[in-house]
Amino acid sequence: MQPTQRPVTPGETGRPRLVASDVDGTLIDHHERVTARTKAAVHAVVAAGDTFVLSTGRPPRWIGPIVEQLGHAPMAVCANGAVIYDSENDVVVSARTLSVTDLAELAALAESLIAGCGLAVERVGRSAHDAATPQFVSCPGYEHAWLNPDNTETSSEEVLSAPAVKLLIRQSSMTSGDMAAALTSHVEHLADVTFSTDNGLIELSPPGVSKASGLLEIARTLGIDASEMIAFGDMPNDVPMLTMVGHGVAMGNAHPAAIAAADEVTTSNADDGVARVLERWWS
Repeated sequence: MQPTQRPVTPGETGRPRLVASDVDGTLIDHHERVTARTKAAVHAVVAAGDTFVLSTGRPPRWIGPIVEQLGHAPMAVCANGAVIYDSENDVVVSARTLSVTDLAELAALAESLIAGCGLAVERVGRSAHDAATPQFVSCPGYEHAWLNPDNTETSSEEVLSAPAVKLLIRQSSMTSGDMAAALTSHVEHLADVTFSTDNGLIELSPPGVSKASGLLEIARTLGIDASEMIAFGDMPNDVPMLTMVGHGVAMGNAHPAAIAAADEVTTSNADDGVARVLERWWS
């Protein structure tokens, strides 16, 4: 896809004050690397006194490799907005969770509407690798959408026995879009449904929780308005923040929903799409 640009800057007054970037399919390339050009662009943002934030579906425990490659430890919106994580100090600042009661109802609805689906939850402790809290817990036979060596497999009852920042529903024989379509209208009173891959995995968060709500939580502490932010993303879970910020940028490899929500389409994550936009203001 050819890049497109809307000739407007956040706040219409100059460069953005806060840059938010998704990770997978956006900030990193297909080999999960932060390129030298992207690293330099992020460092230029920070050196100018502006704020760079990661905004991702990843849990805090998967932020470390990105921080190491960036050479910068930013605040991070994790778990699609449910968790605010201070990567510099390895502290979970806040977490919004689905209750045990809501998890049970959501699981029952999922199993009745998406035949043969598998269930798992993300929990969070006080730090990224809090040993006191098993963080990814799945039902027997859960089929992972990606490598997840820190999984704890246990009974269905145990999976649903504690509050969780996300409920994950997996059905590899369906697309994520079809799964979301089958479930969303039935659970809107209990959870928000989104997905970050179309490979048969949807993610449920507490109502009103999104990357947009997480970014606003961070921005309020800095006195930054949504109009002063720029955000980058590639999947439906990025749509709330792309539409909330002053300037939303979809990657050239983005899902159609992200492209439709964005003010601009840059090049792909394999072609330094984030850096190419940031270099307009910081270099």
